[in-house]
Amino acid sequence: MVSEVMELLKEHLPVTQEPFVLSGDVNTGLVLVDVVNGFCTVGAGNLAPKQHDKQISQMVEESTRLARVFCEKKWPIFAFLDSHHPDVPEDPYPPHCIAGTDESKLVPALQWLENEANVTLRCKDCIDGLLGSLEKDGSNVFIDWVKKNQIKVILVLGICTDICVLDFVCSTLSTRNRGFLSPLEDVIVYSGGCATFDLPVSLAKTLGDAIAHPQELMHHIGLYMARGRGAKVVSEVSIKPI
Repeated sequence: MVSEVMELLKEHLPVTQEPFVLSGDVNTGLVLVDVVNGFCTVGAGNLAPKQHDKQISQMVEESTRLARVFCEKKWPIFAFLDSHHPDVPEDPYPPHCIAGTDESKLVPALQWLENEANVTLRCKDCIDGLLGSLEKDGSNVFIDWVKKNQIKVILVLGICTDICVLDFVCSTLSTRNRGFLSPLEDVIVYSGGCATFDLPVSLAKTLGDAIAHPQELMHHIGLYMARGRGAKVVSEVSIKPI
């Protein structure tokens, strides 16, 4: 049934995708959204996968692969880390990624980023990373990062495709359109480098007020919405040979 729905969805809501080649010709920044234990590591918390998840594992692998490329070339990386105070809930979600716990830390495959000079880490306590980059003095860490590095293109990977990734992408595009993110031109979402969680209808019905969230369907919808807001969605990311 799900496969039939997916085929119908792809037919009526197609997401145009092309390969993307990274080169040093255009200032490009890598943005990693919430690749933390609380969302990616089996058994790590209320919103972590309960068992091995192929889509999430692929997202982590691609995030790690591209992070290594960017670090080797000293290109800028901005990594969001979902991090919440235990007394400030984020309805409708249960407590997750509590600040100071392993849940809010990068997954083991990416923890080395903490020691890289070209990496900016930003703990955020809300779904939208751009909003979560606001400082008390009115400045914005993400906007400052774009301007400081004169970034024209950002390549976005992370979790969840239809929640934190989508909200960040939409806010970034709106901010760019208003002229507050110069010189940023393009926001690129890598489909194979994004993932979301899986909560089938059958399981949601047993959890009371839980809303069903079929993984493959919602991943596609997240990409479709990002494309509709003006992002470019790419099917693969390769490196231009020197």
